[in-house]
Formats: sequence, C-alpha cells, structure tokens
Amino acid sequence: MHASSKAMEVSAPVGAWAIAKDFISLTKPRLSGQVLFTAAGGMWLSGVSVPWWTWVCTLVGTAGTVGAANAFNCVMERESDRHMGRTQHRPLPAGRMEATPALAFAAAMATFSLPLLWAGSNTLTGVLGLLAIFSYVLVYTPLKSRTHLAMQVGAFPGALPPLMGWTAATGHVSAMGLALFGILFFWQLPHFIAIALFRKREYQAAGLTSLPLALGDAVARWHAVAYLVALLAVSLVPVAIGAAGWPYGMLAVVLGVGFLAEGLRGALRNGDAVWARRLFGVSLLYLTALFLTLGVDFALRS
Repeated sequence: MHASSKAMEVSAPVGAWAIAKDFISLTKPRLSGQVLFTAAGGMWLSGVSVPWWTWVCTLVGTAGTVGAANAFNCVMERESDRHMGRTQHRPLPAGRMEATPALAFAAAMATFSLPLLWAGSNTLTGVLGLLAIFSYVLVYTPLKSRTHLAMQVGAFPGALPPLMGWTAATGHVSAMGLALFGILFFWQLPHFIAIALFRKREYQAAGLTSLPLALGDAVARWHAVAYLVALLAVSLVPVAIGAAGWPYGMLAVVLGVGFLAEGLRGALRNGDAVWARRLFGVSLLYLTALFLTLGVDFALRS
C-alpha cells in the first residue's frame, strides 16, 4: 500500500504537468519569443518613457492575444494537422485533447488579453489586438485551404506586434510604427515561402494551398526574391524619415543584401529543399540582427 500510494503521488503531478504542457503548446510558444522581442522593440524604439505596468500589460497582453489566435487556429486545423510532420504530435491531432477544452482555453486567453491591452496600454492597442485575432482566425485560417494568397493575409496579423508595442507607448500610429510593421510584413513572406517549399508534400497531404503548390517551385522562389527586394527597401525607411542613423542604414543594407543574395542563389540555381531550409534559417538570423541593430542605433543616438 505504501509503495502504491507513493507511485500515485509521483504520477499525479507528472500527469498534471503533461496536461499543462499540452495547453501551452496550443499557443505555439516558439512564436512567443519573436512576438515579445518585436513588441518590446516597438515600445523601446518609440523613445517614450512609460510605467513598468504598461510594459507588463502590453507584453503579456500581446503574447496572450497571439497565443489565443494560435490556439483557435489549432482547433480549426486539427484535421489537417494530422498530415503534417511538424503538427501531427500536437494535442488535438494526436488525440490527447478534445476540441471543446481547447476552444475554451483559446476563448479564455482572448477574454483575458484584450481587456488587459485596453486597460493597461490604450484603446488603439486593444483594437489592434482584436484585429490580429479576427484576421488570423476568421480570415487567414479559412483561406489556407483555398488560395495561396492566404500567405499575404496571414502576414498582416503577424506584423502587428511591433506596431502594438509602438502604439502602447505613443498612443498613435506614426511613420516609424508603420515602418516596423512593414519590415515584419515583408520579412514573413520569404520566410513562409521557404517553409512552403521544404514542406511542400506535407501541405499537399494536409489539403492546404501554398505558393509552390499553386504556381510551382520556380515561381515561388522568384516571389521570394521580389519580397526580399521590398524588404530591403522598407528596412531603410527608418533612415529616410530620420528615425535611425546611417550606421543602422549601412548595416541594414549589408543584412538585406546578404538575405537577398541567398534568395537569388536559390532562384537562379533551382534551389531544392536543402536550400529552402537554409533560407528559412537565414531569415531568422536576419530579423534578430536587424532589430538588434535598430536598438543599438537608437541607444547611441539617445
């Protein structure tokens, strides 16, 4: 009896932790780091001094809003997720969780996060959070199985976190806030194309439409190049409007040309899945380096 009781004491918390991990996984936590990084970047680059509780409310509210949108997405795509290697082990397609508690969890997160943004930041930031959930869940997610243009639609809510950080600090939308939005918007497109290329068969098995499936790999690679050119141009907007100095501008050119060169290499040489994975990795390095460069430039100019 003593041994049995001890085993039950050990297994109970392990089971509770496993359930908690499944609920956390619905929010796609690997994206949370990027969300917090860019939202915090938007607040800090505004140059506005805000109370610590505004920082906490904005970052927690933004992460919670994005997490709620991701959880709703997991519920809606639970069937297609069974056919993709990177998603088939999530709690819903794997059968570890029913849709009802997952849906309740997503709704609870949205119910908590949106008022937190409204009360702790301002009305504008709360409206942007609501727009992020609406566009991601009710527009982007249904379109994924219908048209490759869903990629551009999905990039809209994905680019909102730095703008939300900016509006939380300033209370309004300005040129620099829109520049941060534009950088993240155009960054996502070659990033998504890279994923669609090296996971092409999984997208097809899941019944999802992507640019490579709709128009072919070659067209997708050249689309990535076009978006990389646009990204390079948008990354220089902070310099053009006087919000960043030429040291940032020169480094932005170096980073952008390097990213573009990798895209061109694949387009000119019919890059395969190995190249697409490399482009994906380069995209992550690029975004981190660009925002850090912006931050250092701002600190030196302050």
